[in-house]
Amino acid sequence: MAKRRTFNPEFKARVVIEELTGAKTTAEICREHQLRAQIFSRWKTELLKRAPEIFSTQPSRGDEQQRIAELERMVGRLTMELEAAKKASNILTSHLSRNGR
Repeated sequence: MAKRRTFNPEFKARVVIEELTGAKTTAEICREHQLRAQIFSRWKTELLKRAPEIFSTQPSRGDEQQRIAELERMVGRLTMELEAAKKASNILTSHLSRNGR
């Protein structure tokens, strides 16, 4: 059974750009890199579909950005809880010291 080849995103972009700029034809690229035309076509469609994201003014919030925002909210909440606990501790220790305990 043949092992499937994997291609990194930089390679995919480079070969699609070669075709888009007219440096090579689809057939030349597929022969040179031993690719099926359907795979190359899928890469080209994906690149063209996602190209507007490069020029967007607001970066898209991916899973990582959502996770960061969630963690920042959690840190804020825990900081507030810690401050409240410190105040409560100070109040309790001051009451205990006044009562002579």
